[in-house]
Amino acid sequence: MSAAPGHPERDNISYSFPKEERLHSKKLITELFSKGSSFNLYPLRFVYLTNPEPVSTPPQILVSVSKKYFKKAVDRNRIKRQMREAYRLQKPFFFLNNSFKIYTLAIIYIGKEKNPFNIIRKKLNSGLERLQGN
Repeated sequence: MSAAPGHPERDNISYSFPKEERLHSKKLITELFSKGSSFNLYPLRFVYLTNPEPVSTPPQILVSVSKKYFKKAVDRNRIKRQMREAYRLQKPFFFLNNSFKIYTLAIIYIGKEKNPFNIIRKKLNSGLERLQGN
């Protein structure tokens, strides 16, 4: 997606969420849940691992929704899609300085009901702000 003409601050901002930024490694996922820190911002839970020194690559993200509360795959997939979209839209504004302390992050939907996109976006935004302070 190209930047709008006349907006120089948007020229280098990437709104993409490529495969390299998605967490797939079982080894890293196990390490994340065994050694990671976490906090809740209902209906989301954030689990993360930090690096001792900042790195230049964005963190790898895992998005998950419980099968216990959402039996239908359609519902789980919709919530995951909303969470990924909220992250994709907020990512450039939180990672502008190109130094990342967090190298793996899991965002888990812990709510028992479907929430509208704007609530998911606000909570994810608050969670990213909190992570940025770490």
